[in-house]
Amino acid sequence: MSIEAFYIILTGALVAASSALLGSFLVLRRMAMLGDAISHAVLPGIVIAFLISGHRESLSLLIGAAASGLVATFLIELLHRKARLQEDASIGISFTWLFAIGVLLISAYTGQVDLDQECVLYGEIAYVPLDQISFGGLWTGPRPLLISGALFLLTLIYILVSFKGLKLLSFNEDHAKSLGIRTQLWHFSFMAMVSLVTVLAFEIVGAILIVALLVVPAATAFLWTRSLLPMLILAVVLGIAASAGGYYLALGLNGSIAGAMVTVAGVFLAVTVLVKVVVRRTA
Repeated sequence: MSIEAFYIILTGALVAASSALLGSFLVLRRMAMLGDAISHAVLPGIVIAFLISGHRESLSLLIGAAASGLVATFLIELLHRKARLQEDASIGISFTWLFAIGVLLISAYTGQVDLDQECVLYGEIAYVPLDQISFGGLWTGPRPLLISGALFLLTLIYILVSFKGLKLLSFNEDHAKSLGIRTQLWHFSFMAMVSLVTVLAFEIVGAILIVALLVVPAATAFLWTRSLLPMLILAVVLGIAASAGGYYLALGLNGSIAGAMVTVAGVFLAVTVLVKVVVRRTA
């Protein structure tokens, strides 16, 4: 294995692992489309950041995307808890409205600039080895790998600290409230964490593909077990396996690496469903 392949697989595995940990709770809480909502809702933030800064430097665009993702999170909660809309309806309204605003801003103010929907919605993990960063000449490595590694550690620490609160929130919110647990605090912290992972990861694997990494490994693990801890571990393992398998599938097909990773994750889900159907019929 070349060092470039190692960087790509490791970066994909770290992003997939972070996504699987949070995605497991999204699946349990029936909020699987939240990642999709945030990934589309970041568009107006990116455009506004570009209009203010005047350039496409990654940091300013990421700050704009993060701000827009948080706006989407609070808008979803406002519609759900204050307006009493169902959560899925709140998600659908929020992300389509914000995405439409982003498209409108692009068409109205960036017509003469190379900034379009595709350049902010699709990442390419194959470029990971090319984006190098150096620390005082002591170490040089890919910036996306450093980001994904930090993101995974942050996600892991968050899950360990918040495990009890998230578990009660996911399975029985009313019981959690009766125990005096501040469910809204855990809910907003979780939503903020999902927003952070989605925004930082979409530059690496693409905003649309990060949605699949949030949902597919977690959904596959959910079909195998109803116990939370085994589900989290299995989802992470499936995400890592999809990253490694996807790289070699893309290599063989000479296609998109990120797309191949999600394809392999989809194959895992399809095989799981097939096995479940066969077992159910023979039982």
